Amino acid sequence: MVTLKQLAKELNVSISTVSKALNNSEEIGKETIKRVKELAELYNYKPNKVALSLKQNRTNTIGVIIPDILNYFLAKVLYGIEREASKHGYNIMTCISNESLEKEKESLQILANGSVDGFILCVSEETQIKNEIKHFENIIKQGLPIVMFDRVAHDVFCDKVIVDDFDATYRATQKLLKENRKHIAFISTISDLSVGKLREQGYNKAILEHPANKKITLKIQKEDNAHEKIEAFLQAHKNIDAVIAADSTSGITSINIAKSFGLNVPKDISVIGFSSQTFAKLSLPKLTTIRQHAKEIGANAAQMLIERLQSQDKLKEQRDFRTKIVKTSLVENGSTLSL
Repeated sequence: MVTLKQLAKELNVSISTVSKALNNSEEIGKETIKRVKELAELYNYKPNKVALSLKQNRTNTIGVIIPDILNYFLAKVLYGIEREASKHGYNIMTCISNESLEKEKESLQILANGSVDGFILCVSEETQIKNEIKHFENIIKQGLPIVMFDRVAHDVFCDKVIVDDFDATYRATQKLLKENRKHIAFISTISDLSVGKLREQGYNKAILEHPANKKITLKIQKEDNAHEKIEAFLQAHKNIDAVIAADSTSGITSINIAKSFGLNVPKDISVIGFSSQTFAKLSLPKLTTIRQHAKEIGANAAQMLIERLQSQDKLKEQRDFRTKIVKTSLVENGSTLSL
């Protein structure tokens, strides 16, 4: 395998010049960079990444831990992270916690053993329920920065990227109130998660501001059959004329069940859900959605971590952690009335 030393000898330049040319240093002229790269390509030269990372004390790799790879929102965030990281010359290594605290701990420990420079993660369901944060604090003490997104541990001092779940649901409920809906239901399969709680609080606030309306809530547990629960709920509350769904599937399920009862959507019942445009197309009429801009969340998380890594020495003793709030959008489709 050809080395930097051999390239430098053949080009009659220093090893330092070859190294800088391969990294597009401004110190090296364009013609020299071209010559170096052409010869490196001819010999199929590949830098020794292990040696380089040991020398620089960095890997240019970001560890990403997500709770569920089958979750479309999380998959799109991951896409945003990878795309942004790649722009800055970083690779990513991804682990799946499967909503398990132990798996989350294992993933952090494995990747923290010299494999990555920092972490981007979404907290697992079990971690949130047990409110355990020590494993995050231990990683930060090792000098590895963390950026949390979506589900975050508020007691951990680190950078965070979130959407305003409270405000998004509050505004969506207000939209239904403006449609003159009198019996608005809130359906959630994520009531144990921080984002689920914030969405319910936003709904509650909007309803409490209109004393003529009463809260109507369905909380579905993981072991429940969601379709059967929603069907029984709508059957038991035949006066429901609007639904806010806190997750990606309950809104679509509500539309389909309402139609099976002979109801017209949106004339008899309006439905809004947290979802992507891709999922919104799975119902007829298309679901009106609260769009979270997942790719933007991922890109922001990657930017924040890379900024932290590149200025880590200067910020080592500081606590200037930031929380970036990505604005949601209400995308109106056929499941709500046009005002």
